[in-house]
Amino acid sequence: MQVGQILALVGAALAVILGGVGSAIGVKISGQSAAGVTSEDPDLFGKLLVIELLPGTQGIYGFLIGLIVLIKTNFISGTMAPVSLDQGLRILIGALPIAVVALVSAIMQGKVAASTINMVGRQPDTSGKGITMAVTVETYAVLALLASFLMVQFA
Repeated sequence: MQVGQILALVGAALAVILGGVGSAIGVKISGQSAAGVTSEDPDLFGKLLVIELLPGTQGIYGFLIGLIVLIKTNFISGTMAPVSLDQGLRILIGALPIAVVALVSAIMQGKVAASTINMVGRQPDTSGKGITMAVTVETYAVLALLASFLMVQFA
C-alpha cells in the first residue's frame, strides 16, 4: 500500500471516528436530560426523542465523507486505486473539516438539545422553538460537510 493511500484512509477514518464520537457524546448529553424529563412526564417521550437524536446527525455526516473517500479510492471494490502522496494529503486535509466540526458541533448540539428538553419539560408547546435552537448549531456541521465533500471530490 502506498503512503498516499494510507493518508486517504486516515482521512476517512478520522471523519468516521470523530463524527461518531461527537455524536455519541452529544446524544448521551441530551439523552440524560430526556430520561429525567420523561420520568416526570412519560407523555413527552415522542417530542423528546426527536430532540435527543439531533446530535446524532454529525456521525452520519462523518460516515458519509468516509464512504466517499472509500469510493474515490476504490477501497470498497478491493482493488484500491493508486493514490499519490499529494492526492492522499489533499484527501486527508479534505476530510478534516467534517472530522473536527462534527466532533465539536455534536457535543455543543447535545448541550443545546439538553436545555431544549428541559424547556419542553416545563412548557411542552415550546418544542418547535427548541428544535430550531438545536438545529442552528448543526448549520456549521452542514457547512463542514459541504466543504469536506468538495475538497475530497476534487482532491
